[in-house]
Amino acid sequence: MIRVAIIGCGIVGASIAFELSKFPELKVTVFDKQPPAQASTGAALGVLMGVISHKTKGRNWHLRETSLQYYETLIPELEAATGRKIPFNKQGILLLCSEGEDLSKWKKLAATRKSQGWKLELWEVERVREFCPHLDLNHNIIAGIYSPQDRQVDPIALTLALVDAATQNKVIFEFGVEVAGAQMADSGKFDRLIVSAGLGSAAVTASLNQLVDIRPVLGQALHLRSKNPLGNPDFAPVITCDDVHIVPLANQECWVGATVEFPENGGEVQANADMLDEVMARAIALCPALAEAQIIRKWSGLRPRPEGRPAPIIEALPSNSKVLIASGHYRNGVLLAPATARSIREMILQ
Repeated sequence: MIRVAIIGCGIVGASIAFELSKFPELKVTVFDKQPPAQASTGAALGVLMGVISHKTKGRNWHLRETSLQYYETLIPELEAATGRKIPFNKQGILLLCSEGEDLSKWKKLAATRKSQGWKLELWEVERVREFCPHLDLNHNIIAGIYSPQDRQVDPIALTLALVDAATQNKVIFEFGVEVAGAQMADSGKFDRLIVSAGLGSAAVTASLNQLVDIRPVLGQALHLRSKNPLGNPDFAPVITCDDVHIVPLANQECWVGATVEFPENGGEVQANADMLDEVMARAIALCPALAEAQIIRKWSGLRPRPEGRPAPIIEALPSNSKVLIASGHYRNGVLLAPATARSIREMILQ
């Protein structure tokens, strides 16, 4: 029996717990000072930009591809096991290209994806207008890039389902419990310690005399409800343009986001209302009907971004090989969680 402790129960920690729960030789306990799906997971939009990303090789593409493939079976598996409904948009992502965008790079990427077994389509403006009549394409939009195999998932619903399914498989969850990394590593109660605490990972590793430098990047978003249905009810992909996402939900609702706000002088980062107003204005420029939409809520969250190195961090702690880090996913925690969980499983069971 290998005794495993996981610190942190956002989407990454919950995914690792569920993945490890499938192996009876592992006894898994998860600790979090908060309830599940808080912090960056609770603020995420759940847009899975894999095929449409410009990562085409190496670790970053492998993680994206692995997760996208796994999500197709993971969501129905979790719904069947837990009885929970997990909103999962399988209608893809439509990226709108503004004037000045180099379309040749998209043609090259589409050819690469075809060779990899994935689809990426270049749409002329007229086709975008046909499929998405609610969009205003007169403000410098020159083309659309449609990625039918990318997805969007509700991060909170997914995390709670992962916790339920892992609990059924005898994983122990201890919420409202703050633990010290050094104390846990030295207690002798666990053979492996997995740190997946997002921004909290830096403090945990510091207690183990190994600083993993992860810093906050704030994002703000809005939840809106429209008076009338937006566009074609039979075609409702995520719409994205210049890093603004319009995420369709049920009941004529949508999420709009998100800002990218860095701390000044290495300190705390405060939400800038003007930046959120700018995101909303750009969303209205794309979809004028949003100007009449009711704002149900506004929220913000801090994304964990590794300093001076690529995201995410998935490795053994250099000073202590029994401690594994699965953190610093920055803006791709939901996208990369399933592949991260598989990587950690392989590291434990190899």
